[in-house]
Amino acid sequence: MTEKHLPCGEAKLRDIIASHPTPFHLYDEAAIRATARRMNAAFAWNPGFRNHFAVKAAPNPYLMRILQEEGFGADCSSLPELLLSERVGIPGKAIMFTSNDTPDEEFVKAKELGAIINLDDISHIEAVEKACGLPELLCFRYNPGPLKGGNAIIGKPEEAKYGFTREQLFEGYRILKEKGVRRFGLHTMVASNELNPQYFIDTAILLFDLLIELHEKLGITFEFVNLGGGIGIPYRPEQTAVDIERVGSGIREAYKTHLIDKGHPDLAIYLECGRCITGPSGYLVTRVRHMKHTYRDYVGLDACMANLMRPALYGAYHHITVLGKDNLPKDHVYDVTGSLCENNDKFAIQRELPEIVPGDILVLHDAGAHGHAMGFNYNGKLRSAELLLREDGTVVEIRRAETIGDYFATLDFTGLDTFR
Repeated sequence: MTEKHLPCGEAKLRDIIASHPTPFHLYDEAAIRATARRMNAAFAWNPGFRNHFAVKAAPNPYLMRILQEEGFGADCSSLPELLLSERVGIPGKAIMFTSNDTPDEEFVKAKELGAIINLDDISHIEAVEKACGLPELLCFRYNPGPLKGGNAIIGKPEEAKYGFTREQLFEGYRILKEKGVRRFGLHTMVASNELNPQYFIDTAILLFDLLIELHEKLGITFEFVNLGGGIGIPYRPEQTAVDIERVGSGIREAYKTHLIDKGHPDLAIYLECGRCITGPSGYLVTRVRHMKHTYRDYVGLDACMANLMRPALYGAYHHITVLGKDNLPKDHVYDVTGSLCENNDKFAIQRELPEIVPGDILVLHDAGAHGHAMGFNYNGKLRSAELLLREDGTVVEIRRAETIGDYFATLDFTGLDTFR
């Protein structure tokens, strides 16, 4: 079981709402730092360990700076994410660039920054060479296909568009070696929001065994292995959080028996976790605008799926707290909805909650990753502000809410009057 807590008391949250109109995303700095430190401690046995925070999960410079201060790097998959990492001041060696169907200019920028380029396909060796020349360090993304089961979010590896096959890995590293590359990494990412700790230990064993075979057959030595991310969070109260200490100790044992004892020298362990770092420490705070009673009872919010699309996209569960009504019986059943002109614009379907009235404040938990980041403007909806609850209790706006002016900023009306 996982208890769902608010980032602060009811009075404090109401004070924040008085100064910042709903809806908004609120992040808890102290909780984010505690999670980062716990992960670092679980892998402290590996001197080169680094988690490259998945920027796509929460692309905000303030959150990235907090994690940089805790020793994290950045996992980027696009040019804007590379530029954002550069602006934050994350050094190139702490940036992992993992993309697919990659434009040449993104390879160029990644190399310019000194980021680790992680290639998604064997044809990208030639693409990088033509675009900017091969860097001294390169990594390949491995897709194990049917050797490794995926999960509902990321799908079966053999059906995924990502990564090299096993045969392509051997051929790719051989090509790199012939072209003079002497520094190598290996990466995989085969699950998302996985809660079974053994899954990550088994993934490490799979990669360590493969790495030894590559080492022996090709005569290459690896500087690091990136075990990917995918560590899930318990969105539902009845779920249990991943025991990161168990994951760390299990990988440590596998590292010794499947890698070091078989003749490969020490190397760095990398991860690229995002969801489990900021997800539980982010909240969507929203106000009830209307109540509707037809074939069902509907709670209409001032937020919509433009602010948090996971429930509509995946059918994902997000726990809901009705502020000030924690101890009341959950004796009403509601669909909790937004105002988008889409019937799947629902945060909860037939959810048991306390009685709700217009003006109530609802807090959606575990919205700190793939929440605001997945926002959009369909139906003319505007993305909300992001706020940071600092460790000292102060609140900082780290991204303002979008305005109608923002929505119209990319439109060109100059020739409209003469357009026929």
